[in-house]
Amino acid sequence: MGPMRLGLFVPQGWRLDLVGIDPEQHWQVMHEVAAHADRGEVWESVWVYDHFHTVPRPTDEATHEAWALMAALAATTQRVRLGQMCTCVAYRNPAYLAKVAATVDVISGGRLEMGIGAGWYEKEWRAYGYGFPDAPARLRHLKEALPVLQSLWTTGRSGTFDGEFVQVDDAICAPRPLQGTSRPGSPRNGIPTWVAGGGEKVTLKLVAQYADYANFDGTRATFEHKSEVLRGHCERLGRDFDDITRTADYNVVIGRDAAEVEERLAAFKARLIAGGIWEERAERETESLRRQPVTGTPEQVLEYLTGMGEVGLRYAILYFPEAAFDRSGIELFERHVAPELARLR
Repeated sequence: MGPMRLGLFVPQGWRLDLVGIDPEQHWQVMHEVAAHADRGEVWESVWVYDHFHTVPRPTDEATHEAWALMAALAATTQRVRLGQMCTCVAYRNPAYLAKVAATVDVISGGRLEMGIGAGWYEKEWRAYGYGFPDAPARLRHLKEALPVLQSLWTTGRSGTFDGEFVQVDDAICAPRPLQGTSRPGSPRNGIPTWVAGGGEKVTLKLVAQYADYANFDGTRATFEHKSEVLRGHCERLGRDFDDITRTADYNVVIGRDAAEVEERLAAFKARLIAGGIWEERAERETESLRRQPVTGTPEQVLEYLTGMGEVGLRYAILYFPEAAFDRSGIELFERHVAPELARLR
């Protein structure tokens, strides 16, 4: 099985996790969480979301843009790798995105991870003028973009492509990413690529074709099922299933005991209400968080993640809702859970 790799989400406002903090302090708060991860050895990577409007509904609260944060974090951290979960394929022309990503990779010294997916937040799409094609069309867009990214990062040129959604005519990516094919052990796409989503006919086939990492639902039964679907696509395409690292994201509410867990949940609900979410909706969101598989004491959290390791989870990306205000939950996880995950065999 081996040690479980760990990533940490940086609060950026999308999930109303900067409510009550003066906007002048937002970057400092975000940077401090990333710097905490960067200083230690627990966290391999830090992550942001690629969204423009808050959830569970759009509000006037801040949501900081993902790729601007990628550049800022690249310049202000030294060790941790940097990812987005996940970049929406339609928000940026893929040739332009390849250039942005290559620049961030150079700034960071070769530490970028590329998360990409078909997108889903309809209000956001329409607000920014992207329309909102149906799911099959969004997936066709993703299918067209992936080989363009791969070509630009690995060869420096896009070639000519005239697709339904993507049109490029010999775009140039110079400089190429530092993680390009000239380095021993370089990823197949130049920059390690995470294709997010669990669609069984299209998305997981794209994972088998293009991805270094899969990212899908982290509940045990679904994770096992999606893994088998992915294995089948790999077999049909001649791809080694074990070459793809299977990952999942988790919301973590951890406390020394049940009372502390409830304190964190109450604080989460209060932030939602302060951010403009009506109380009934805030209560539903809180109850959903209470039922998440990684909510509980360190022993309970460890038991769940260890069990996921047994069925093939190799990399967990963790979100602590209170991270901007209180790092004690992160530190509790670091002391009592992470060392045991590092010792998995």
